[in-house]
Amino acid sequence: MSEQSKLHEVFKSDGALAQAIQGFSERSQQLEMALAIESAIQQNKQLVAEAGTGTGKTFAYLVPALLSGGKVIISTGTKTLQDQLFNRDLPNIRDALRVPVTVSMLKGRSNYVCHYHLARANQEGRFASREDAQYLPVIQAFAENSSTGDKAELTAVPENAAVWQQVTSTRDNCLGQECNHYKDCFVMEARKKALAADVVVVNHHLFFADVMLRDEGVAELLPSANTVIFDEAHQLPEVAGLFFGEDISTSQLLELARDTTVAYLSLAKDCVALGEAVPVLEKACKDFRLVFQYEGSRMPVQKALALKKFEQAYADMQTALSNLTAVLETQAARDPMLEKCWQRGEALISQLDSWIKAGNANLVRWVEVFTQSVQLHATPLSVADGFSKQLNAQPRAWIFTSATLAVKSDFSHYIAQMGLHAADTGFWESPFDYAQQALLYAPADMPDPNSAAYTAAVAAVSLPVIQASQGRAFVLCTSLKAMREVHALLKEAFAEQGMEYPLLMQGESTRTELLDRFRAHGNAVLVGSQSFWEGVDVRGEALSCVIIDKLPFAPPDDPVLSARIDKMNEEGKNAFMEYQLPYSVITLKQGAGRLIRDEQDRGVLVICDPRLITKPYGRRIWQSLPPFKRTRVLEDVEAFFTQSDAQA
Repeated sequence: MSEQSKLHEVFKSDGALAQAIQGFSERSQQLEMALAIESAIQQNKQLVAEAGTGTGKTFAYLVPALLSGGKVIISTGTKTLQDQLFNRDLPNIRDALRVPVTVSMLKGRSNYVCHYHLARANQEGRFASREDAQYLPVIQAFAENSSTGDKAELTAVPENAAVWQQVTSTRDNCLGQECNHYKDCFVMEARKKALAADVVVVNHHLFFADVMLRDEGVAELLPSANTVIFDEAHQLPEVAGLFFGEDISTSQLLELARDTTVAYLSLAKDCVALGEAVPVLEKACKDFRLVFQYEGSRMPVQKALALKKFEQAYADMQTALSNLTAVLETQAARDPMLEKCWQRGEALISQLDSWIKAGNANLVRWVEVFTQSVQLHATPLSVADGFSKQLNAQPRAWIFTSATLAVKSDFSHYIAQMGLHAADTGFWESPFDYAQQALLYAPADMPDPNSAAYTAAVAAVSLPVIQASQGRAFVLCTSLKAMREVHALLKEAFAEQGMEYPLLMQGESTRTELLDRFRAHGNAVLVGSQSFWEGVDVRGEALSCVIIDKLPFAPPDDPVLSARIDKMNEEGKNAFMEYQLPYSVITLKQGAGRLIRDEQDRGVLVICDPRLITKPYGRRIWQSLPPFKRTRVLEDVEAFFTQSDAQA
């Protein structure tokens, strides 16, 4: 039997997948996509593939990958999807196909308990809270009994608990082969398994951190890989930008100060100069943060340099770091931990010096301000050149897939961003019947999105829709400020009108917990921002309406975006049509994709932004969305829900 007919057999309604996996149904789009991926793998080609919601793209790439016989790296957008692939999808398909394939998962080192830092935390007994102190013995017992040390397996300790920072390592503070626990190290064990496995599941951050820093184990995997598959590939330009740039944060300096304090107290208490140098660095970092007034602000380097005291505070930070590092050098021979701190100090001196001097014209320097720290970024104007070097390093297949990569089935924006000029492309529509299952409502008479009255108008338009859908709605906002305002306005209106739908907001709890509550209520309204635009899967009636406040254009004051726009315009290109509009379309498709998740789902998508109708480019946007039935009349929305409820 030829390989091609093998895929046809596997995906048939009575084939291997249907027999082994409950709920599997034959879809022509899925088979076509699988055949295209198989061809790319066999010919070591690049393939950019968009598959609409419901195509079943995970199976479409896993089946040919597992049948290929070569080593495969699969990179996902999130650790949640990574866990799902490793724990559910891959074992299911491997069993269905009956192929003897070994599978491994590799995460960044901060996901694994570190024996060395766990012992340190036990020894010192200093914790931010009583809860953290109570979690420590639980983590200790887990480390003693776990075969992986992966913190995702320890659900008794919340993922965001502060204690994890004390019991895991970072690239900066890992002692490597100098560590007494090196033989038992969970990170090293995960790497060993990954090197030996046929299929390795990683995530985008790990992939790029490793490719650039040669740090986390993927660098060792890549040479032997025949195929690399990126799922949720629309996230790659942003993730690659983080790692192809040069960033440094005051939190890295403060972590060095914290680790030096630990080393000083336990290993070098006789070195008085070390104890004196640490608080000077901590104060310098805090003083530098005070130069900036607001958290959450992002500014180009020119604006930062113009701030009163910026240059002086930066110089003070450099001096304090240099002084601490000089003292650490005198103590480095005493212990691997002190030596590691000295090496980190040297590296941070170099990074601070490099950032302020800015020798690379392809890098945009900018500053991001957080509550406790300041991040100094140098982000590339384009990742295409850097990434294409990886693509062409040696022959292998590269597959890029997502539900959102194209604008009206045109991939030129994505191909240009990632340097994929040799790639084939494939576009498969969703098998869902959007004309029957969904309605797109663009309300009439909305004010200009930049006007002061706009957010209130969004809330006012949302109310009758929420009433018609009986809750069961996401309200997705393009900024945290708008999210908080809409939430407050809806809360007030619900109270006034006696609408008793549970009202949730992003940030009140973790995303997982909020989604669990949303599903459990069955009639809730969740107001969210970026976290809920993608990677959220709520099937069934609990989510019957998605309301989007504005077309998601990147903020024009974003320093990197501004620099990219200027560069494109200087080159005679139309930055709006070639860059800003495709970005907005891809993000909007992600948000809209929350609504219809299977063949039974029905729902209404509300896009409040009048530019969808009034601007010439609006047509290009809605033509890129699935083929919803469209209306501008509220009564059609009410009739849709009346009909849906009658069918239920």
